[in-house]
Amino acid sequence: MQRPRSTSALRLTVTLAACCLGALQATAAPLPAEDFAKIPALQSVTMSADGKQLVAIIAAPGSNNDETALANWNLDNMAAGPVAITPSGDRMKFIAASALKAGRNLVIGRQEWTGKLGGCGEGNSTGATKTFLTKAYLTDASQAKFDEAFANNTRTLGVSPETLRCLELAGTASLVHLLPLDPDRVIINQLNEATLQANYYRFNLRTGQTELLFKGNSRTTPGLFHPRTGEVLTQTQIESSGPDDFEQRVLIRNSAGQFEVHAPLTTRLSDRYTVDVVGIDDDSGKLYVLTDQFSDLVQARLYDPAKKAFDKEPLAAHPTFSISSLILGTRKSNFNQVLGFYVDGPERQAVYVDPQMKGLQDGLQKAYPGLTVYITGYNDDLSRVLFTTESNRNPKSYYILTDRKDVVPLGSERPWVDSKQIGEQRWVTYTARDGQQIPAILDLPPGWKQGDAPLPALVHPHGGPWARDYTGWDASGWVPFFTSRGYAVLRPQYRGSSGLGRKLWLAGDGQWGQKMQDDKDDGAAWLVSQGIAAKDRIAIFGYSYGGFAAAAATVRSPSPYQCAIAGAPVTDLGRLGTSWSQNRLQRILQGRTVKGMDPMQNTAKATIPLLTFVGDRDVRTPSFHARNFYNAVQGKVPARFELIPDMPHSMPWYPRHFQTTLTLMEDFLAKDCGPGGL
Repeated sequence: MQRPRSTSALRLTVTLAACCLGALQATAAPLPAEDFAKIPALQSVTMSADGKQLVAIIAAPGSNNDETALANWNLDNMAAGPVAITPSGDRMKFIAASALKAGRNLVIGRQEWTGKLGGCGEGNSTGATKTFLTKAYLTDASQAKFDEAFANNTRTLGVSPETLRCLELAGTASLVHLLPLDPDRVIINQLNEATLQANYYRFNLRTGQTELLFKGNSRTTPGLFHPRTGEVLTQTQIESSGPDDFEQRVLIRNSAGQFEVHAPLTTRLSDRYTVDVVGIDDDSGKLYVLTDQFSDLVQARLYDPAKKAFDKEPLAAHPTFSISSLILGTRKSNFNQVLGFYVDGPERQAVYVDPQMKGLQDGLQKAYPGLTVYITGYNDDLSRVLFTTESNRNPKSYYILTDRKDVVPLGSERPWVDSKQIGEQRWVTYTARDGQQIPAILDLPPGWKQGDAPLPALVHPHGGPWARDYTGWDASGWVPFFTSRGYAVLRPQYRGSSGLGRKLWLAGDGQWGQKMQDDKDDGAAWLVSQGIAAKDRIAIFGYSYGGFAAAAATVRSPSPYQCAIAGAPVTDLGRLGTSWSQNRLQRILQGRTVKGMDPMQNTAKATIPLLTFVGDRDVRTPSFHARNFYNAVQGKVPARFELIPDMPHSMPWYPRHFQTTLTLMEDFLAKDCGPGGL
């Protein structure tokens, strides 16, 4: 893919007030759908390790925020504007970018594709599938040429054209490790077209030369690469341990260069313990491991390969939330040192233990009160630091701190959003009917306070279900869209949600439409008990698994909801089952937990109005789920089905997709949700 270099210059001059405070108005008004439909003005911003180059996805100049473009800047001369701006093509659209090193940038593009997949990736195994094709490219600052990233250019013999096309659709290579101290090389994996196994290489970004590190097979994958050399230090091996169960073994390279199994790191997949080897201590040779083998929550611990034992005390732990990752130094001055860790609380919180980084984080946090600050990049002497700010009222904004004193605002993702039209956000906990404690995020309309009249409300379960929500800005736009219209929005972290303790996660197994659904209904009851929601003005809206929850709510009685909105739902558990994933282990591991009340088997019990929608390029939850459920309930309750052209399952969506879905939901809630609307 080649495109001419743009000669136009874009100067990002968004001020701090514009990107973070919004326009002041005497009275709050609903945020228009256009605020969320537009392409972000700025996103996917990264800085090269030497602090000399910045790359980002921007709204293409002159496109009225309908198209993306790739842009990069020379940070030694920011005043000159971008070195190059390359708009997306008619078909391939830029959706993400990352500054690497050796003058190279990694860019992700996506385009609509319709054809026979032949078993490659998600979608129909027979006939044509409407989907999207995603590609990774490497380019330089000129952006004059885009090469397919990490492609295997050797001639392949004995491989059929059908297989080669299949591999092209599924993708054959990806970035694995940046090797921060190596000026030219990274670690990648490439799928071998003949064996269909992934091999791992050091890849030279300047020359394209590769050096084999690990030859893949069906049982073993590499785990930890040495951050200095790229050598494989650990391997993960999957072995059968009985009917429909597997054992995950971690093998560690010993002093003789042989890999041996370590029993303390070996677990059964069905137990779903976290055992993630994330680093090595240079001095002791001990490994940094994230695990929940000692607690309901994930802790960071040191593991001694020589003694085959964990240290008695955790390296990092939190009494209420898991440790999601360690922050390891990536520059020469602090390389491989533990600088801090992330706590997976209501929001991901960086806790620095390194005095220099802690001082930097504390200083930035003090300068931006009420906002969450994340350090996302820095050069070796900290003369250039890339950081972001955000909150539930303020979309993400990007800044460069220069010479540890001057801040250069780069811009906001959505500078047009008026933060005064967005209300308060709280992390809350309520008790389900069986005593299970359910964490949740509560968002309120601007100006509402306890004691005011109860509100119309949405119970809004997340997708997954093996996922969770975080506080802060809602990137989907759904929550601020509705709170600006006077709705309270409750996002329950129901049983089956991951990342909030193993107990809560495992409690959802086999409880689809049952105890998992009770948690949402009990959230609605809690809203009423707290005086937040009016009992006769509550709806449920979910997408993906959340769409299943909305479909389940349609056929469960008694219902606390006046209506349901099911976006891209799964409705037929009988047709889902072990087709849960393309990955066999994932089908066994998660697929067998997908049991409970099947909405398609209970459509005769429908009692509340339903809106359901799905994209015609959605291969994750194909449209038959929504369509068949709609067909089955439409004669029993008021129902509406919308098939949205060219919309995939996952975001990013086109602006028209946001515009269509937000307008659909707003109109349905106002006009068709119960006797008089919500």
